[in-house]
Amino acid sequence: MDETMLKTNLGTWKVGTEVNVERSMRMDGRFDGHIVQGHVDQTATCTKVVDDNGSWRYYFEYDAENAPSITVPKGSISINGVSLTVVDSKPGMFSVAIIPYTYKVTNFHNFQPGTKVNIEFDVFGKYVQALLKQYMEAGK
Repeated sequence: MDETMLKTNLGTWKVGTEVNVERSMRMDGRFDGHIVQGHVDQTATCTKVVDDNGSWRYYFEYDAENAPSITVPKGSISINGVSLTVVDSKPGMFSVAIIPYTYKVTNFHNFQPGTKVNIEFDVFGKYVQALLKQYMEAGK
């Protein structure tokens, strides 16, 4: 679909591109973690990778003007399907910390400055932002 090609990094994939695949949580299971729907809201670009004493800090930039939400410190963000906690957050920019296990079993070990990734903003943040927008527009 055109929307998929416009909003994702799918057009950059080549034979052998690593993707992250994880089974979804069973509805009768214990909830632990972030809620991820599996939708891609837009792409972001890795701007910096910093070795952080055995872990890594990844920095990303995204188009804040066309984003359906924002990032907040300690909020969630999904990058290439991996649900993570936001460390730093500024308009159009955020960072995440990656532990050795996540680095090893996801495609994060391939990221370098310039790598384009798929992001899904926190679903609760998207709803709050949409409701606030409607509220503000109704008050005009």
